[in-house]
Amino acid sequence: MSTTWLLIGVAPLLGHSLFGHSRQNDFDFSMSACLCSRAAAPRWGTFLRDSFKIVVEPRGPQCVGTTLGGMAPSENPEPPLIPRPAATVMLVRDSQDSGIEVLMVKRNLNSDFVGGAYVFPGGAVDLADGGSEADSYCRGRSDEEASVLLGVDHGGLAYWVAVLRELFEEAGILLATTREGTALELTGTTATRFVQHRATVNDRSRRFLDIIAEEDLTLDVGGLHYFAHWITPEGAPRRYDTRFFVATAPERQTAAHDASEVVADEWINPNDALRRHREGDIEIIFPTIRNLQAISRFESAEELMNAAITAASVPAILPRITVSEKGVRILLPGDDGYEEAYRTGTNPSSKGDFNEAVRQISAAANPTPEG
Repeated sequence: MSTTWLLIGVAPLLGHSLFGHSRQNDFDFSMSACLCSRAAAPRWGTFLRDSFKIVVEPRGPQCVGTTLGGMAPSENPEPPLIPRPAATVMLVRDSQDSGIEVLMVKRNLNSDFVGGAYVFPGGAVDLADGGSEADSYCRGRSDEEASVLLGVDHGGLAYWVAVLRELFEEAGILLATTREGTALELTGTTATRFVQHRATVNDRSRRFLDIIAEEDLTLDVGGLHYFAHWITPEGAPRRYDTRFFVATAPERQTAAHDASEVVADEWINPNDALRRHREGDIEIIFPTIRNLQAISRFESAEELMNAAITAASVPAILPRITVSEKGVRILLPGDDGYEEAYRTGTNPSSKGDFNEAVRQISAAANPTPEG
């Protein structure tokens, strides 16, 4: 299941602003950061992790409209929805022609939120993703180690299992090894067999772990590295507490969308994806844009993996959205007005307004390289 992304922020940046300056009559993007790293990442020095802030403000009459379909602060706000745990993965590989590439999938046009947008594979964490049974099929990381990385008491490994399951369901790629430690290859008759396995997992007639057990595999959780943590803003019709991961694509497997929740898949250079978004060829929303901008600064998948491995703690970022006569603002912890920021309405009628806000802010979040 693809996670619903509602302005849930940005991937870690790399030591300096992504933008030299903002476009006139558009949006101001101001970013500040402090560095936190266990070791120096290749070429890029220390890897940005701990904190940064992003403020998006309109500058002039040609920017975001002030009403957004009449969306306004709720006078009697309901308690915010409790975010559901979720995980997503940026699967990367190296290409001789275009450098680093990342796997993206296109959401079904009938999706409740921003149908047709290009996102990274991911979805909600299920109960079956955690517990002793799931842990027994994992290689390269214990639940204790995973929980420490995520800052939870226990059950952290479920996020790793969930994102591997979602990657298999949506894109047909399974990061797993044989009991002897050989990387799983999906070619020939093995590929055909796993196509059938995937169909039974997607139609819920079998569990993901049943397939792992039948094939005598272990999940390669050690190759999946924690990257970022974002929480959907209060007021959204759906909310997720999402952990972002990065991983290197297996060599002898081929991505294929499920033709249901996602209807296309593509290996794409991050800069090419951003350019196509600017040109109106593909739709990409705010957090995906930020992740693509971060990935684009690496020259290889290995360089990205090394940076993720050496990164220290990952902060939880809960953006807040304000709407006023001045336009739309996205506030992060530490920004002026963050604590006072009001919520948008939580009733179902606000869903369309939220979607429109996401689309308009996303359109302004990807300026041309020269501006």
